[in-house]
Amino acid sequence: MVAPAETPHHDAATYLRQIDDDWAALIDLVGPCTIVSNEDREPHEALMRAIAYQQLAVRAADTIVGRMLALYPDVHFPSPAQLLETDDATLRGCGFSFRKIATLKTIAEGALSGLVPTRAQAETMSDEELIDRLVSLKGIGRWTVEMFLMFTLGRRDVLPVDDFGVREGYRLLKSLDSQPTPKALREIGLPWAPYRTVASWYLWRVPRKRAGIMT
Repeated sequence: MVAPAETPHHDAATYLRQIDDDWAALIDLVGPCTIVSNEDREPHEALMRAIAYQQLAVRAADTIVGRMLALYPDVHFPSPAQLLETDDATLRGCGFSFRKIATLKTIAEGALSGLVPTRAQAETMSDEELIDRLVSLKGIGRWTVEMFLMFTLGRRDVLPVDDFGVREGYRLLKSLDSQPTPKALREIGLPWAPYRTVASWYLWRVPRKRAGIMT
């Protein structure tokens, strides 16, 4: 078993647990943060996968993505050009809605035009630079880009204040009657910097781990 001091996010957990007793109890209950980034995934693939999984159960989305990947047996994931060459009816047959198909093709067009950066380019850009650029794509919102920052680029200081699970996690952590608004959570989360990604990861786990905290 890996010692706590050797886990990738030990420094973040140590920092967060010093905020107050609630955070310390949550971290003790959940254990080490296991968030990992997809180091080899290109931005267009990450964004397309994020769109595929939006508003769907994981199992259903896995099936749809699996059908899509089966259309391109010679590659691990279709290139932007390959995606654009695929007719809508074929993608619809995989289970994508027409709206998601339109967004997938918008991402592909953005990758070919240079609006969607390559992985190497994205690594040199700030969080806000990437958000400002990518939300200009129709169908891509700030939350989608934040997931890309957190789970593809491995940025450690992202707080998705619009995320229901993060706000609900904080409500439960602090035994509040209602969730904080996104604006309020942005202010509340300032002391969590520079580890707001890790803080979000723990807050996502509060509903499942609530029993035993501060009791």
